[in-house]
Amino acid sequence: MQGLIGDVVRFYFGSTAPVDIVLRILFYAGLWRILQKSGVKGWWALVPWAREYQLARCAHREPEGRAYCITSFASDIAVLILAVVERQRGQIEDVDTLTIVFLVIGVSLELVWIVFTIRVFSGLIQVYGLRKRWLWLCLTSYTIWIPVVVWGFVKSYQPRWKVEDLRELMESLATHGSASVLDQGLTVNLKDRTVTEFFQKKVLLKDIHLSIPQGHMVLLLGGSGAGKTTFINAVNGYEKANAEVMLNGADMYTQYKHMQYEVGFVPQSEMMQGKDTVWNTLLDSASLRLPMDVTAEQRKKRVTEVMEIFGLEPVKNNLVEKLSGGQKKRLSISMEFLSNPSLFILDEPDSGLDGVMARELFEQLRKIADTGKIVIVITHTPDRVIDLFDDVIVLAKDSARTGRLAWYGGIEDAKKFFQRDSMEKIVKAVNRKEEGGDGLADEYVLKYAEVQYG
Repeated sequence: MQGLIGDVVRFYFGSTAPVDIVLRILFYAGLWRILQKSGVKGWWALVPWAREYQLARCAHREPEGRAYCITSFASDIAVLILAVVERQRGQIEDVDTLTIVFLVIGVSLELVWIVFTIRVFSGLIQVYGLRKRWLWLCLTSYTIWIPVVVWGFVKSYQPRWKVEDLRELMESLATHGSASVLDQGLTVNLKDRTVTEFFQKKVLLKDIHLSIPQGHMVLLLGGSGAGKTTFINAVNGYEKANAEVMLNGADMYTQYKHMQYEVGFVPQSEMMQGKDTVWNTLLDSASLRLPMDVTAEQRKKRVTEVMEIFGLEPVKNNLVEKLSGGQKKRLSISMEFLSNPSLFILDEPDSGLDGVMARELFEQLRKIADTGKIVIVITHTPDRVIDLFDDVIVLAKDSARTGRLAWYGGIEDAKKFFQRDSMEKIVKAVNRKEEGGDGLADEYVLKYAEVQYG
């Protein structure tokens, strides 16, 4: 029993020595106050592993906080296993080798933990507006309690912003209006798309309201993590959001079984059997993408029509693996176009293509839009084909790392709004500074909300 109590004390306080226990209590008390000052529940300071993540949030280092939390957990588990192995000494063969292995693992994880500790406390020093010399006290368990207690209990030490302040700031940017539902076209009124991870609800997308008329070809722009894929998945019903998505007057969510044939989605990766012919590939896809009541003759007729549209008739008997890059792209698009969708979404269809081949592909998509379809395209090289688009959607990651609508409208109007002469420069404007951007996402999200809703 005493051994068990000793293990619990050692796990929670890092040691059974009275001095170490007192220092750890001081650390927890100071951490409790720091979390409270930053608008986080103080009791998180007492929760193993979770406290590292919450501290990183206070330091505006949430991405590092996730790794910090996982590393802390793994390090403690390694130490626990090492303790068990030590207990079994003499009962397990080659126990010395096991001890060395877990010791190496434990030391490696501890070094990684120290790196993340430095990064998180560096962020905390910036949040409190302190000098970097404070960081030296954060490097060892015997001194780290000093800055934590001082920052936590001395009233003159206050964070420049709070976690709650950031949430309230981004709530003030909310566009609480809605887009008018089109009888013929796509209407998206998305309130939010959330997930729960690392002890809190995370908002991936928020307040996106737009209507796209039939016959429009729309560019979807946004930096890494802005929510482009999440937005597409919400629109096509693959990952439902707290939203109303209407296509030609029908609800995508409540009528999903019927509407799934009205939406074509071409992912970036090509999912085709290399040893199959173009004809058989399209015929197999037709069996999956066309309604069950479509006859075999009707499927063959539709496959022939699609091959003619995308210029695949001359290579219909060729193996997929023998096709050129452009032909494979056209085949991938053809597979989704078989159902004659009203809404056609493509994720980087020009990846791996040179300028000429990309131009030909986008011209074909323009022709599809001109037949009355809605075409939404993600591409990282939009400026070489920008003249083929009608509108652009710009998603931006705000200070709370939530995807927000920074613009929806015409191409030339977008350039005037952002005061940039290219789409790539617009993306740079809304990207975060640590991602090589200008860090103006919040400014443009607010500006667009004011333009749209006053």
